Amino acid sequence: MRFAMQRQQRVVAIHDISCFGRCSLTVALPIISSAGIECSVIPTAVLSTHTGGFTGFTYRDLTEDITPIVDHWKTLDLRFDGIYTGFLGSFEQIDIVSDTFDRLRDEGTLIVVDPVMADNGRLYSIFPENFPTGMRKICSKADVIIPNITEACLLLGEKYVEGPYTKEYIEGLLRKLSAMGPKKVILTGVFFDTEKLGAAAYDAETDRTDYAFRDCIPGYYHGTGDVFGSATVTALISGKSLAEANRIAVNFTVDSILRTRDAKTDIRFGVDFESGIPKLLRALGIRR
Repeated sequence: MRFAMQRQQRVVAIHDISCFGRCSLTVALPIISSAGIECSVIPTAVLSTHTGGFTGFTYRDLTEDITPIVDHWKTLDLRFDGIYTGFLGSFEQIDIVSDTFDRLRDEGTLIVVDPVMADNGRLYSIFPENFPTGMRKICSKADVIIPNITEACLLLGEKYVEGPYTKEYIEGLLRKLSAMGPKKVILTGVFFDTEKLGAAAYDAETDRTDYAFRDCIPGYYHGTGDVFGSATVTALISGKSLAEANRIAVNFTVDSILRTRDAKTDIRFGVDFESGIPKLLRALGIRR
C-alpha cells in the first residue's frame, strides 16, 4: 500500500534581524517553524539589538541584497504558501517588497502585511510624515493586514483617537481598511473598557467581525507585535479561520507577556514566547 506524502507548506518572512532582543525574524522563524511550516527568510537589515531601549546598537542595511535573493529564488522555481512582512525601513524597501509580492506570489499564496510604523498615536521618529503612503501601497496588495489602531489611522489619513473605543468606531476602521484592498483585517490594541484588551478580526467576504480579549496588563513589552503577527500567520497557514487565528494569537501573546512579567525579565529582552510553543501547537491541533 502506498501513502501520499503531504507537501510541506512554505512561508517567506521578510523582516530585519535583531541579533539580541526577541523580535522580527528571531521571533517569526521559530514560531512559524514550530508548526512544521518551512520558514524561508529575506533579511532587510541586521542589528546587534533592536532599537527599543538599547543604545549603541549596530545596524547594517541589506536593501541591496533583497532583489538578488529573489532573482536567485526565481531560477529555482520555488512556491510559497505565504509571504509575511513586518518592519520595512524605507520607501525603497517598500517598493522592492511590493515587487517581490508580484514575483513570488501565485494563486495560492497568502500575503500578510504587518504595517509596522507607529504606536501610541505617533509615527515612529525614524520615518518621514509621508511614510504611511508607502505602507498603503503594500497593504493594498495584501490578503491580510495586522495594524494597530495608530497605524490604522495613519493608513486611512485619519486623526488618532484615544480609547476606550466603541464597536461602531472599531468596525468602521476595519471596513475602511479592507476597502484599501485586503479582504481580511486584524486590528490590535482594541479595548472597550479599562479591564480587557485584545484584537478585532474582520472578514470582508462575510462582513463579520470577531473579537478576542484578555485581561489588560500594564506596561509596554517589546516584540509583542511580532509574536502576535507570527502566531497569526502560523495559524492561518495551518488552516485556521481568521477568527480562530486571532484568538490563538491573542492568547499566545498574552501568555508570553505574563511569563515575562512574572519572571521579572528586563522588558528590553522581549517576551518569553518559547515556553508557550507547546500550548500554541495544541491550540493549532498539532500533536508532537
